Amino acid sequence: MNAAQALLLEQASWPAAQRADAIAALAPGHEEEPVAVAYAGVDDFLRDAAPALIPIATAAGERLLLVRRGGRATLDVVDPSLARRRIAAALVREAMRAPLEAPRIAETERVLAAAQVAGGRRRRARAALLAEALAGQRIEGASVLRLPIGAPRAVLARDLRLGPRLRRLLLLHGVEQALGLAAWWVVGRGALEGRLDRGWLAAFGLLLLTLVPLAMQRTSWAGRLAIDAGMALKRRLLAGALALDAEETRRDGVGRFLSRVLESEAVESLAIGGGLLALLALVELATAFGLLALGAQSGLLAGALLLWIGVTLLVARAVGRRRARWTEARLDLTHGLVESMTGHRTRLAQEPPSRRHDTEDRELERYGQESTRFDGAARAMALLPRGWLVVGLLGLAPRFLTGGESPARLAVALGALLVAWRAFAAFAAGVSDLLGAGISWRLVARLFAAAESTTPAVAPSVPPPAAAPDEPILTGLDLAYRHRDRGEPVLRAVDLAIARGDRLLLEGPSGSGKSTLCSLLSGLRTPDSGLLLLRGLDLATHGAREWRRAVVAAPQFHENHVLSNTLAFNLLLGRAWPPQERDLEKAEQLCGELGLAPLLARMPSGLQQMVGESGWQLSHGEKSRLYLARALLQEPELVLLDESFAALDPETLREVVACVDRHAPALLVVAHP
Repeated sequence: MNAAQALLLEQASWPAAQRADAIAALAPGHEEEPVAVAYAGVDDFLRDAAPALIPIATAAGERLLLVRRGGRATLDVVDPSLARRRIAAALVREAMRAPLEAPRIAETERVLAAAQVAGGRRRRARAALLAEALAGQRIEGASVLRLPIGAPRAVLARDLRLGPRLRRLLLLHGVEQALGLAAWWVVGRGALEGRLDRGWLAAFGLLLLTLVPLAMQRTSWAGRLAIDAGMALKRRLLAGALALDAEETRRDGVGRFLSRVLESEAVESLAIGGGLLALLALVELATAFGLLALGAQSGLLAGALLLWIGVTLLVARAVGRRRARWTEARLDLTHGLVESMTGHRTRLAQEPPSRRHDTEDRELERYGQESTRFDGAARAMALLPRGWLVVGLLGLAPRFLTGGESPARLAVALGALLVAWRAFAAFAAGVSDLLGAGISWRLVARLFAAAESTTPAVAPSVPPPAAAPDEPILTGLDLAYRHRDRGEPVLRAVDLAIARGDRLLLEGPSGSGKSTLCSLLSGLRTPDSGLLLLRGLDLATHGAREWRRAVVAAPQFHENHVLSNTLAFNLLLGRAWPPQERDLEKAEQLCGELGLAPLLARMPSGLQQMVGESGWQLSHGEKSRLYLARALLQEPELVLLDESFAALDPETLREVVACVDRHAPALLVVAHP
């Protein structure tokens, strides 16, 4: 980077001390989410991540580049005067990579000099060597700016620029319709008048050629809008799923949640695609209505069009009712299948073979009946466009046969019939998709609404205060909690203080509230009354992320889970991913201290070994120690272990307890008496 380029970056960037002002200038109301960018992924980040903040080292010190819009070649940035500038993406890429490349430049140049590589080949070779050496490194400090997940729908729509994009799409579709009608008028008039010279044919060809780029652009805009809206919907639904109360997720079961996942896909594909299809079809129907008013049999055909729209809506209503019953039967079948698969081993051991398929047979019979009814209604919906074409042609036939109208009016009327026929086909498909999306929405609306109650994705700017050696990490005063389905509180008047170095054992009979207290302390539940403080500040002030970084819980065995991924992924679930070399070394060291060295030794890929769905390749005790390692590797201030030692033999237990005692700054262990 030469001096002129460095000066350009400095003038276009903001002082790091003005971070809050920079965010307000670039994207007011958005949240900042830190990201770690892989060395090899800088180009993708610059193309897709805007709006974003990128730290840049300049002669004036650390500064922030505000990227308003990304791109492959240039970036649209906002400078401190709030003016927009264009900066070469290659220049920003070089500035982002410079801190990682600096320690290796001298060695790389020596290698290239020894190999006598010069000119353009030298630049390419240098880039290749650095890319190979730094492939696993990440660039820290960058941030993307996003709307809060729980933002109102109107705010989300504005952020997507939904209104302007829809208007632009409709305008383009209107122009496309006008040119298509002009092409039809040209060829129809010539055909009906019995003369079609080269001039008219040339005009017809030019109009058709003009339609090609317009249709391509419309498809591109519609696809981009569908992708952006789908991404926003998925993000919102995912946040809502993770924000649901733990009791609600346990009550609904895995089968019903799988049904919600399947229906969320239906909402995205049907609502967005079907909505656009129906909207464009309405434009075509309005165009057809206007043309029918100008053509032959104007009053009769225009009235028939309105009547057929009404018939279509009535049939669509009937299709919607049958589709709702069919969807309910289908989801019940899915729920039953998942529950049967989850409990397959129990059913083999406990359920008589003669009864194993009774429930499935009843569910399949109901599903078959509802499928037959829905299929009949769907066929009726599919026949409506053809029915309109028959009705329209019968209405136009008398004037066409008697010759009582001019060729131009007959051409207009015939063209309007065909436009309406195509519009009815699109309208029927779009309405059918919207009905399906509405049915699916009933299942996922709870997830969408739950996102409104989520805490910010990034912790507030209030950092946790430094703790004095004798200051409690966690303080609870008069805590009380009652489960929603119970009359009496499970916890009442609980006072506690946990400081660094404490080793606490919490005993009590089953159902006495031990696990509930752990979930309160770890921030998974909120007390109904009382005060719970981490370093003197409550959960709302810290934010969920900061709280759970300081207080980490290993839940009971039946509530913990091994994900279908590598052992390293499961161990480092609470740390940054992908991991650095030091993370893998720490994980391997801790596994050795927990007695998992033999497990690693017999795994061909070591930490990179796939452990299977739910960890079926691991024993009960190995899973228990994996859960312990997962909690300790997060390096929290307080570790909560809920019956985490129950599956260990006495010798392994002594080894594991000693390891936990070495690594946990403060420890609370829940156990039965």
